[in-house]
Amino acid sequence: MKNNLLALCALLSLSISVFAQSDNNPILTAVPSLAIAPDARAGGMGDVGAATTPDVNSQYWNPSKYVFMESDAGVSLSYTPWLRKLVDAIDLAYLAGYWKLDQRQAVSASLRYFSLGDIELFDEYGKFAGAAHPNEFALDGAYSRLFSEKFSGAVALRFIYSDLGNGIGSEEIYPGWTVAADVSAYYKTPISLQNTDGNLGLGLNISNIGGKVSYDDFLNSNFIPTNLRLGGSFDYPIDTYNKISFSADVNKLLVPTQNNMTAAQYTNLPSIKGIFQSFSDAPGGLNEELREIMWSVGAEYAYNNQFFVRGGYYNEAADKGNRKYFTAGAGFKLNVFQLDAGYVISTSQSNPLDQTLRFSLSFDMFGLKNLVK
Repeated sequence: MKNNLLALCALLSLSISVFAQSDNNPILTAVPSLAIAPDARAGGMGDVGAATTPDVNSQYWNPSKYVFMESDAGVSLSYTPWLRKLVDAIDLAYLAGYWKLDQRQAVSASLRYFSLGDIELFDEYGKFAGAAHPNEFALDGAYSRLFSEKFSGAVALRFIYSDLGNGIGSEEIYPGWTVAADVSAYYKTPISLQNTDGNLGLGLNISNIGGKVSYDDFLNSNFIPTNLRLGGSFDYPIDTYNKISFSADVNKLLVPTQNNMTAAQYTNLPSIKGIFQSFSDAPGGLNEELREIMWSVGAEYAYNNQFFVRGGYYNEAADKGNRKYFTAGAGFKLNVFQLDAGYVISTSQSNPLDQTLRFSLSFDMFGLKNLVK
């Protein structure tokens, strides 16, 4: 029964992170739900966010951006029905918020809950062995600070909990948990053009720097999805009412390749050492290391800062997961709230990410407070 349960855990992780093919060589991690883009705005722009204009959901992409927010406080709730082409009842819920302490400091937090629905288990004789209700959640808080008029930085701390055997009532599989940290930076500067001024943004976020996760009482341990993300954006105001922005991100998992190690070596490898090792351990050498870099581009058109239309593209190498998809999105902002939606259109055959839809509802808490006075 133990082997069946551990195999189930591996299958669940694989189904979340990539659509497996025989020639794939993806980097697998524990708690892969941490790598799912949670909000609809970024989801409509090709999953970019390291340097896009600040919004309430910057906690996931780059919390350094919060000190550049115009409002002093905000909160957002996002919902994603995930992988519905494969199985029902897989959902991601995401709650994020921030509060500016003053013009140079901000605090922020988010709660992520990922449910894998109900899974029936059977033993080797075909007898029903119980139902599992696997789920994962992460709770984090961040502090961001403005170091100059153009540059900011932030640190975040995160508690991560993954219970893939929830409801089984077996001592053969245990919930996994760990703590992690993010380090981020953001640079924003105006650029003078012929008739107007645009804005250039640059962003960096190293996320989920932390311990490993074990589901079998530390007999084996797995890396969480530590990730390096770099991004740039350019906002161009066409006139008083119309504005367009272009953004691009590149990111790489800072997780070592397991193919080059035995199970014992992989388990005993410290997480920090694994981060540095991830830059030079691909079996195919430099060419494969470069294929581990994912990239995405996105654009957003805004009319009167009330109506938004978005599009983007995300690319991952065929042998590293083959996630290739276009995205489309729209948003509507009125006074103190904003509603956004994003949609995925896959370009790779049989991609389970196809037709994924995200929704986000955001509130300007400072504006809401003034409205009810």
